[in-house]
Amino acid sequence: MPYQIEVTPRRQAPRGMARVPGGPFLMGGDDADGRPGDGEGPVREVRVDAFLIDPVCVTNAQFATFVKETGYVTEAESIGWSFVFRPFATGGIMDASVPQAPWWAGVEGAAWRTPEGPGSAVGDRQNHPVVHVSWNDAHAYATWAGKRLPTEAEWEKAARGGLERAKYPWGDELSPKGRRRCNIWEGPFPGAPGKGTVPVKSFQPNGYGLYNVSGNVWEWTADWWGTSWRDFAENPTGPEVGDAKVVRGGSYMCHDSYCNRYRVAARTMNTPDSSTGHTGFRCAAIL
Repeated sequence: MPYQIEVTPRRQAPRGMARVPGGPFLMGGDDADGRPGDGEGPVREVRVDAFLIDPVCVTNAQFATFVKETGYVTEAESIGWSFVFRPFATGGIMDASVPQAPWWAGVEGAAWRTPEGPGSAVGDRQNHPVVHVSWNDAHAYATWAGKRLPTEAEWEKAARGGLERAKYPWGDELSPKGRRRCNIWEGPFPGAPGKGTVPVKSFQPNGYGLYNVSGNVWEWTADWWGTSWRDFAENPTGPEVGDAKVVRGGSYMCHDSYCNRYRVAARTMNTPDSSTGHTGFRCAAIL
């Protein structure tokens, strides 16, 4: 298939990445907002080596450079469709939906260049995170860039920004002094249209200099679902171990009424060939 082209690493990881110190940290959560079925807990000490991570998610402009230099075809482009938040769809709605999530629609022609479907474009969103990229697409980009996807533990340590046991990258209050610190759904969901993605450097960075690790877009990690925490047999409602990759951070569609996974400890998964209009990625590298 076209998206399975060989990708040659372009260069060593460039400057501009954030340095995250090595050592132990407390990973996971056990607060009242947690979701036990997602395997957020128990809280445990995890040790990681020092590493580098992108301060922001890969943008449409960066992904366009990758595609121009390699001729890469994403899985959504190859398959011919991807999942779009139904109110955003510009046409091409298929008979494809997500169980218990009727606000998602399979849309013919939806891909990273046309995120809402036919007639949409990313011309004025060059500094927004690229979306409609599968795990396989993200891995291909990271390889070309001389980087890799972060492990789940690395992602969480970086997202915490040096804070211990805090609910969010900036502390325990969602909107300190009434100021929103992340791009999540505002108003009743899904009744009121949201604004979709925002630029990758929106809001203040955390203590390690990372932007938008809560909300905006879900971010792919290197880990298979279930392998980092416990035997997936305890959570039999989803894919088996090895069938799905962990995504972290939440997205612009998260809302405390049904999906408060914009907390740092929150996690969920998707299959490596899946793509949606609210999933992107950032890269990591060895020091």
